Amino acid sequence: MRLIDATVEYQGFWGSFWDLIWWFLWAFIFISYLFALFAIIGDLFRDRKLSGGWKAVWIFFLIFFPIITALVYLIARGSGMGERAATEAQKYKSAQDDYIKQVAGTSPSEEIAKAKSLLDAGTISQAEYDALKAKALA
Repeated sequence: MRLIDATVEYQGFWGSFWDLIWWFLWAFIFISYLFALFAIIGDLFRDRKLSGGWKAVWIFFLIFFPIITALVYLIARGSGMGERAATEAQKYKSAQDDYIKQVAGTSPSEEIAKAKSLLDAGTISQAEYDALKAKALA
């Protein structure tokens, strides 16, 4: 007596096109959820108006009821997420621009030209001009 059904054949993971499509769909949904989850957690810790207790409540519900909580958070606080992200991006851009200006400095010829214009305007004396020129060339 044979117990194996001849009509059922195991095709493996790559055997069925639709199994592969379903696998990619679920992988896409899972990765999308992870992106949303990290965006929500980042927004929670970025928000200075929300107290620590409410942040803990949101995290608790994100752990135990993840998909429903993520949807509720995106609906209830989604517009504020964009505003906080834009504010944070502007703050980082300003800090980066300030750092670049501080580090970049000017070339010796630009410093000498500025000193010369100050000398011509009578703002500095010849001795101060010579000191600035020597400093720029050093």
